[in-house]
Amino acid sequence: MVKAYVTLLTSTHDEKNTVLVEVPDLEIITEGYGIEDAIYMARDAIGLSLITREDNNMEIPEPSDINDIDVLNSAFIESGNPIKTLVDIDVTEYRRKIDNKSVRRNVTIPNWLNQAAEAQHLNVSRVLQEALMEKLGV
Repeated sequence: MVKAYVTLLTSTHDEKNTVLVEVPDLEIITEGYGIEDAIYMARDAIGLSLITREDNNMEIPEPSDINDIDVLNSAFIESGNPIKTLVDIDVTEYRRKIDNKSVRRNVTIPNWLNQAAEAQHLNVSRVLQEALMEKLGV
């Protein structure tokens, strides 16, 4: 699932080149140092927000049309002149990248197969992961 959310970027013109970031549709506020870092931080915050909502069976807001967002309503209007842009995220790819916690699964295999794997010093868990990724095409 790929989404693109309207994002407001406000440069503070300070010594760190801080850029304040707001994603109104998701009620996200963050910051970065320089435009590249600000966009990276926006994408990361959007990804975390969306997978958290998925995991908790919460509604995922549809992105607003860029023309429907008024920069004058920015939370950072007092800090500078916000600009509007779109920041996209492939939520499926983002989840693959950050959700790497191991999950214990019990599997049953014939004894002869287990002995053959042990004789070859194979990591059965790794082989299973590789087979599942190949089967799923990921």
